Amino acid sequence: MRWILAFLLLFAGGWLWSQSLDLTDFNARRLQKQRSAMLVLGAWSVVNIGAGLALRGQDKTTTHHFHTMNAAWNTVNLAIAGFGYWSASRSDPGSFDLFSTIDEQYKFQKILLFNAGLDVGYMATGLFLIERSRHPDRANPARLKGFGQSLLLQGGFLFAFDLVNYWIHARQNGQIPGWLEGLSFTGQGLHWSIIF
Repeated sequence: MRWILAFLLLFAGGWLWSQSLDLTDFNARRLQKQRSAMLVLGAWSVVNIGAGLALRGQDKTTTHHFHTMNAAWNTVNLAIAGFGYWSASRSDPGSFDLFSTIDEQYKFQKILLFNAGLDVGYMATGLFLIERSRHPDRANPARLKGFGQSLLLQGGFLFAFDLVNYWIHARQNGQIPGWLEGLSFTGQGLHWSIIF
């Protein structure tokens, strides 16, 4: 009887240890994907800030306002990318239990989908500003058109960025059900069975 109990404890310990390694590996990949995404966003921001400042010119044309808005918009994007990279870099992949792993995975995906909705709003605002610039009675139509074009470009990039990153992260979701096999709720408690 002792041998059976020792075997069961050894088996359960090995199984739990392998699950911990799976979670650590999953979280390491998840955090690496987040860091990579923030590097892409940061690179886009730096290019847009540099190009915006270099190409904006002195005359107050549509081009001037387009590049000015790109530089200003991407200052915020660069701050977001920097914070996101810093946050993903300081997280320890081994510090997440099963619940926090699932929570962090889905929370990041929800943020990406919410941002994609905001991106549609940015593009709609850009179209609205361009349309407003076509009315001759509006003050400074060049600014309206330049800002509108910038919002279309930035919103379009961010929309594609958010959806691609959502897809990249969602591809890992298939591993999660395997961790929850044998887990059931009876109404009075949580039951976990291991079949071997």
